This record gives sequence, structure tokens and C-alpha cells, in this order.
Amino acid sequence: MSGNAETPPPTAALRVLVTGASGFVGGALVERLAGDPAFEVLGIGRRALARADYRMLDLAAPDATERLSRTGFKPDVIVHAAARSSPWGSRAQFERDNVQATRAVVAAAAAQAKPPRIVFVSTASVLYAARDQLDVPGDAAAGPRFVNGYAASKHAAETVVRGYPGEWVVLRPRAVFGPGDTTVLPRIVTAARRGALPRFRDGTGGPALSDLLYIDTFVDQLVAAIRLPAAVGRTVVLTGGDPVPLQRTVFELLDRLGVPRPTRTVSRRTALAAATLTEWAWRLARRGGEPPITRYSVIVYAFSKTFDARLCRELFGPAVPPLDEALARTADALLGEGRLDAAGGAR
Repeated sequence: MSGNAETPPPTAALRVLVTGASGFVGGALVERLAGDPAFEVLGIGRRALARADYRMLDLAAPDATERLSRTGFKPDVIVHAAARSSPWGSRAQFERDNVQATRAVVAAAAAQAKPPRIVFVSTASVLYAARDQLDVPGDAAAGPRFVNGYAASKHAAETVVRGYPGEWVVLRPRAVFGPGDTTVLPRIVTAARRGALPRFRDGTGGPALSDLLYIDTFVDQLVAAIRLPAAVGRTVVLTGGDPVPLQRTVFELLDRLGVPRPTRTVSRRTALAAATLTEWAWRLARRGGEPPITRYSVIVYAFSKTFDARLCRELFGPAVPPLDEALARTADALLGEGRLDAAGGAR
């Protein structure tokens, strides 16, 4: 090689804006990107955080689009992970936090001279129904009916993203869990500790099967979607690729945590009817907070929900680490971070 050969110029870091950066998924993604010199990251969220690469900003505020432009950060990619992720809430709350906020992000992106790619974090719950669902196509059309206001609002937000004139990717993660999670497994552990988690009788097809997605795997998939040309214009359900008998898996996690397994057995039909009546009573009484049981929680926990993972594997590869290791890490985190009290229940 000639001694006069020039060294190629360094590749510029890809600039990534992450919404929902004060939350579970967005926060994990910001941590990953901040440690990689191939990326320059700015996170935004509604809570205050002491980070130089973070700005506090409510995406549902009337001036959110303008405030996004005033950050001075011109992203190549926006990962929109901000959302009201809850099984319960009013239509107005979900509209504000999930649909209106998405419109603000899309408007800010479309106003740039070079519109960035938008990677939208939706949810597999846009496809849920109150029945067993096996091997559902990941890009299946959603609706017209939805299991709750959260799923309906995320579907509406997907529609907003698909109308964006630049590159977009819609990702539908299924049951994301891991250290830092405050919704999926901690809710189940808390219910078990309080004696509110029943054993469900198996359905006609056997035990309820479920796809799960570990947070590290999900972050890997998000990082790939940021760059991957083949992901553009695609709607993909993200899973760990290895459906498990959910009830047995939960019981094994409870064993690791020292939480007693439930002993009360109910049918899925009875639980769904009880949840429906409870929701009606809650709304009629205009009570605050979340009911002790919701139709969504029964549908997710007691009915099979698995998805065709071929496109997910084709685009993003296999899940790492394996599910057993991921569950062990999650249990260790719950114990080690003081997330369990002396009685063995999640706080």
C-alpha cells in the first residue's frame, strides 16, 4: 500500500432523538446509544432527569412541536417511545398522551429540511381479542374493536405515523419485561402477594401460551431499526421468539422471589365477567385510579397470545439472552434493587 494513501474521513455519528426517555423503554435505549460513539443521542420526557443529553418536554402540550424545534437538535432518526402505557385511563388521557403527542412528533419531523426516519414504538395489544390467538401475523390489520383505550389510541397513533412523508417503521412489542420494568411482571407479583392472582383453568387448547420480550433484546431491535433499510415501511411485532406457558412461567418466577403461588382457581369466563362488571362499576362511580381487575389484564394473562415471529427474526435476528436467563436477571434485579419487601411482595 502506498504511504501516500489517505485515511478515509470518520463517519459522522447518527443523531437520534428518543422520546419517553424518562421511562422504561426510552431510558434503556438512551443508555445504550449514549455508550456507543456511533450515535449522538438526545432524550426527552415529562420527568426531570439530571442528564446533559436530556430535555424535559411534554409532547402533548399545545406548543410541543415548536418546543421540539427549539431544542436545536436535528435528528437523523426519531424513536418515539413516549406513551401512556396503562391498562386503564380515560379516552381523553389516551388521546392526549398517545395520539396528540404522536402528531406533535410527526409534525416536527416533517418540518425539517431533511425529514428524519421515525421508529414508532406501538404495541402488540392493538391485535388482542378476548380469545386465544396463536401465530398471529405481526403486520395484521388492527381493529375495528380494541380491548381497551390504550390499544385503540396506539392504533390511532400508528395511523398518524403511516401518514408521515418521510421514512417510518412501526414496531409492536409484546410484553416487554426486565430490570426497570414497573408494569408487566411487578404487577403480577404484587397481585400474587395480595392473594389477588388466581390460577386459571386451562383453555380447550391447553395452558395459555405467551410471547415475552426482554428489554435488552428489545433495545437491540430498536438499534437495528434505527439503521436497517429493510425495516422502512414495515409493521413488525417484536417478540422473544419462544412462546412459553405463561402461568407456569409466572409461578416459577414467584418461586425465585419467595412469593407463594396462588391456590384459588377460576375459569377464564368467570374472571372476564368479573372484570367487565368491575370496570362498569368503577366508571359509574367515577372512582379514581385503576380497578383491582380489568378485562385487559385477564385477556393478557389467561388467554394465549402468540405471534408469527418470522419477519422479526429475519430483520433483527434471534433473541439474546435466552428467556430463562432473562427471567433470572429480572428476578435478581427485583430482589437486589429492594423492589421486594420483607413479605416477598413487589412494592
